[in-house]
Parts: sequence; structure tokens; C-alpha cells
Amino acid sequence: QVQLVESGGGLVQAGDSLRLSCAASGRTLSSRAMGWFRQAPGKDREFVAAINWSSENTYYADSVKGRFTISRDNAKSTVYLQMNSLKPEDTAVYYCAATRLGGQYGYWGQGTQVTVSS
Repeated sequence: QVQLVESGGGLVQAGDSLRLSCAASGRTLSSRAMGWFRQAPGKDREFVAAINWSSENTYYADSVKGRFTISRDNAKSTVYLQMNSLKPEDTAVYYCAATRLGGQYGYWGQGTQVTVSS
């Protein structure tokens, strides 16, 4: 089992920055891809960003490309999401996820709320 706990959410104004953290415990994260997803009220959960186990490859949704940066520190079992130039449409609950050894996301955190006011 992998337990994930997100932190760093909050209420900010448009144009501000936030850094989300996802601390993992349990089984090692070092061989797993990690991702961030978000869900806005009344909408489906959507992919935001992902990073492979070595940090060599990162992936972003078009809506956040150039503004968000995903990173990880395997020694600390922590994944980060640096969010710059935030927009009101970034308002959502943000979830951290880890893949199972088969490659699909199977572990999820409880989420952290990000609210961006205009």
C-alpha cells in the first residue's frame, strides 16, 4: 500500500503562485510514476501533470503547460506541483496519484483545495 497526503492548497488571487506537495508513505515511490489531477465543481476529474520515476520525463495538460511544473524528490518520497500565473479556472481540488506496478494510477490522496479569485 501507498499512502499519499497532499498539502499546500489555499485561496490566492489570479496571477499568484502556489506549490503543492504530496508526501508518500508505505511502499517505495522510487519505481512509480506520479501524477497530479484536479476536479472542479460539477466537472470530471482531469489530468494535470505527471512525472516518471527518474524525473527524466514530464507531461502536462495543455491548459497548464508553461505555468505548472511537476517535480519529485525520491529521497523524501515527495512530489511537488509548482503552480505559477494561476487563473480562476485553475480552481479545483487537486489530487496526487501514484501508479501501481502495472502502470495504472491506483493510489490517491485525499485532495487539497485550490481556489483562485479574480
